[in-house]
Amino acid sequence: MSANDRPSGQPTKTAATAATLATRDSAFIKACRREPVPHTPVWFMRQAGRSLPEYRKLREGTAMLESCTRPDMVTEITLQPVRRHGVDAAIYFSDIVVPLKAIGVDLDIKPGVGPVVARPIRSRADLAQLRDLTPDDVPYVTEAMGMLTAELGSTPLIGFAGAPFTLASYLVEGGPSRNHENTKAMMYGDPGLWADLLDRLAEITGAFLRVQIEAGASAVQLFDSWVGALAPADYRRSAMPASAKVLDMIAGYGVPRIHFGVGTGELLGLMGEAGADVVGVDWRVPLDEAARRVGPGKALQGNLDPAVLFAPTSAVEEKTDEVLDAAKGLEGHVFNLGHGVLPSMDPDSLTRLVEYVHTRTTR
Repeated sequence: MSANDRPSGQPTKTAATAATLATRDSAFIKACRREPVPHTPVWFMRQAGRSLPEYRKLREGTAMLESCTRPDMVTEITLQPVRRHGVDAAIYFSDIVVPLKAIGVDLDIKPGVGPVVARPIRSRADLAQLRDLTPDDVPYVTEAMGMLTAELGSTPLIGFAGAPFTLASYLVEGGPSRNHENTKAMMYGDPGLWADLLDRLAEITGAFLRVQIEAGASAVQLFDSWVGALAPADYRRSAMPASAKVLDMIAGYGVPRIHFGVGTGELLGLMGEAGADVVGVDWRVPLDEAARRVGPGKALQGNLDPAVLFAPTSAVEEKTDEVLDAAKGLEGHVFNLGHGVLPSMDPDSLTRLVEYVHTRTTR
């Protein structure tokens, strides 16, 4: 029986079991489970790369998508911030379009632009570009995950994937978009095609996360970078069902599922309803207010404004205190930025931030 043939959420006995056992007592996993922790765990979105000189040196001359298919490079890049910053979890180095490239979609990541799709999906015939993903499409992921879990030991490895709405927006627009006009035109004008597109992307995304979990990921994060462009009613009707399907496909593995989007203050409750164990919060909504919107039974992740890291250390600590104070009443809290690490950020500021959060919250 292949990964795609298994009933929804039914795991196999693989490296997933060993990784879960090795990391179950880590502060990160405990916080995701809303259990008592020795200190507030910290990791950063986009911690693997961009701001690190050692990353830039390693990646020199290697295209982004090529680097994602080289297990030795993926392993080294993923480990770099763990060594440098002492974060409580590693995030697998990849890109949200990797599964699309793996199934044959003609796309590339252009420096300074982002993912660019050669043949945007604008009609039902264009859906033929999206076949099912199998583990054989991404053997480099399984290999790299195995190398990483061997190195990380009790430090959790977070797998990730792009949520169906964000993937669809790239596929329909042909690349990044400020207004998502083609995306919304399809969503409103041809809801049947839109639903079929997102359902197909949900199958691909769920399969991609299954590969990562079965290779040893201790948790996963579903990124919905562009979903903040939707009003709550549109999210519930046109995006939430596909994200819920992805999260349900991996529910049986028992690993924490994090769901994060940018500009999603009005969607936080719905994102929790979609099936996440942890809801990521950007910097626009204080964590205590986010907890009210999400409701009980969920941990929260976030949410320092990344731009704060460019301020003097005293200001960084003051703003960090605000985040930690707002998190005091939470059932579970994973400290993170409200979005990703910026390329021009001083890596030492991140190292100091990790140490400060750990010291400030040690129980």
